[in-house]
Amino acid sequence: MAQIAAIIGDAAAEERRLLLTRLTAEQFAALPADAAQRVDYCMASRTAILGEIGPLASTPRIALVSAGTSDYAPMAEARRTLAYGGMAATEVSDVGVAGLWRLLAREELLREMDVVIVFAGMDAALPSVVAGLVPGVVIGVPTSVGYGVARGGRVALDSILASCAPGVTVVNIDNGYGAATSALRLANMMRRAAAGG
Repeated sequence: MAQIAAIIGDAAAEERRLLLTRLTAEQFAALPADAAQRVDYCMASRTAILGEIGPLASTPRIALVSAGTSDYAPMAEARRTLAYGGMAATEVSDVGVAGLWRLLAREELLREMDVVIVFAGMDAALPSVVAGLVPGVVIGVPTSVGYGVARGGRVALDSILASCAPGVTVVNIDNGYGAATSALRLANMMRRAAAGG
C-alpha cells in the first residue's frame, strides 16, 4: 500500500492525472486517508481516478454492450477508462443471446456506432452476433461469468477467438481496460484521419 500511496502522492504533487486499475476494495481501504481522499474510487470496476474528468467527446461514437448484468464489472472498467481518456460511451446492457429480441430492439442504435465493445461470458456468442449486425469495429471482451466448463472465461475467450464473424478483435478475460484503450487508439486515429493528418 505504501507504494500505491506514494504513486498517488507524487502524481498529486506534480498535478498529474492518474488512472489506477485492479485496485481491490481491501487495497483501497488500506490506503492512508490522504491518498484515499484524493481519488475517485469505483468498487465495481476496481479503478481509481486522480484528477478531473473533462468534457467527454461524443465522436467517434462508442458503445458498451453487455450480455448480462454479471458482465458489469469489466464494462464499468471500460467506461471509466474511456472517460479518463476523454470519451463518452453509450451503454446497452443485458442484451445477451438468450433474449435476442432485446439486442435486435437496439440494432439501429448499434449500427450508428463507430466502435462497439461487447462483454460476454459463458459461450460468448454475443460478440459474433453483434459483429454480424453492425458495420463498425467490434471488440470482444470475454468475461469470467459462467459455470463449470466455462473455466473462468477461457471458453468465452476461445469462442470469440474462433468467431465466424470476420474482424472481431479480442482482448483478455475481464480486460475492460484493454478494450477501452484499444477503442481510444482507434478514436485517436479516426480524429487524425478526419483532420487530414
